[in-house]
Amino acid sequence: MMDYLSFQNWTFPVPIRYGPGRIKELSEICQTKGIKKPLVVTDNGSKNLKFIENIFNDLESHQLKPGLFSNISPNPRDTEILEGKNNFNNGNYDGIIAIGGGSGMDGGKAISLVANNDYDIWDFEWEKQPAQINQHNQFPPLICIPTTAGTGAETESSAMVTDTKLLVKWCIAHPQQKPIEVILDPELTLDLPKNLTAWTGIDALVHAIEAYVINDFHPLCDATAIEGLRLIYPNLPIVYNEPDNLIARGKMLVGSCLAGISFLKGLGFVHAISHMVGAEFDTQHGLTNSIVLPAVLRFNKEVINEKVPIICQSMGLKENSFNYLYQSICDLLDQLDIPKNLKDIGVDETHIDRLAEKAMGDSAFATNPRNATFDEMKEIIRDSVLKGR
Repeated sequence: MMDYLSFQNWTFPVPIRYGPGRIKELSEICQTKGIKKPLVVTDNGSKNLKFIENIFNDLESHQLKPGLFSNISPNPRDTEILEGKNNFNNGNYDGIIAIGGGSGMDGGKAISLVANNDYDIWDFEWEKQPAQINQHNQFPPLICIPTTAGTGAETESSAMVTDTKLLVKWCIAHPQQKPIEVILDPELTLDLPKNLTAWTGIDALVHAIEAYVINDFHPLCDATAIEGLRLIYPNLPIVYNEPDNLIARGKMLVGSCLAGISFLKGLGFVHAISHMVGAEFDTQHGLTNSIVLPAVLRFNKEVINEKVPIICQSMGLKENSFNYLYQSICDLLDQLDIPKNLKDIGVDETHIDRLAEKAMGDSAFATNPRNATFDEMKEIIRDSVLKGR
């Protein structure tokens, strides 16, 4: 049985250092990798938190010269990424430390993609031919440090960024950019507010469920999704009610990372819809996913029944039926005080047509296990806005 209070080093899919207190190894990582002047990228909500102050004190005590860029919104915008690029270049930084929840890490990863080249940010859009990167425009070294157990975005370069002209979210990435190191330190999640603990935890659960039910044959991603479900579902209520439970926090952080690896296989309608709701209404991503999940489960019911027993077993449920799984998830959402529908967080039905059109252009739309017409997509969104669960 794994000891979640001990130090562990893993190499898949990138070098990962797990364990309470391992944030103290950040300076050693920078020195080993030749980073002398790192730019620390985080979100607006994290810039004044204690862990940022501690990181700077540690880096500076080791004669490193860090800088801070924190103008990153909950849904990172293209304009913010370009501002971060200018900050990186004007400060002559030589590496990026992306730390925070999904927005902070996405901001840091996105800046790393554009920092050392003249490409437009959308040249890195997921479905485009990868931009040419050579020795003259190499990506800066990237270190990722999650402070929430939810996004699972720490092992890849992919980042969700809002196009401020079109008000849509696009996924940007490049196969040559990978984090050189990831630190999974559960102590960094201890001070997470209850609402963010809940929202980010459900985000991780959605990652695992959506990835697993995709029809593609990918046993590696399926295995990480299943193990992610085993860790996330029973431990999320624990960390919500016992925020100082470091073992449960550790299990959540590992589960989130595994769920993040699993969605290399793809995602589904929950994310396709949530991305566009976030782009238009600037809603918190995990919260939006939490509200949309029940409507998408109902829509997908007939095509995922074959995989439901494994999901139920992984989550430790007493029964293996879709109805029991669905009710268990709704009960969990109730326990975590998740709003019932999108209307409760400011999304009204006048935007349904536009949201449906945009969601159908999201990369996650294509990998949902059941296809949808425009009218069906509108109905799922209307269901999420007015009913939810």
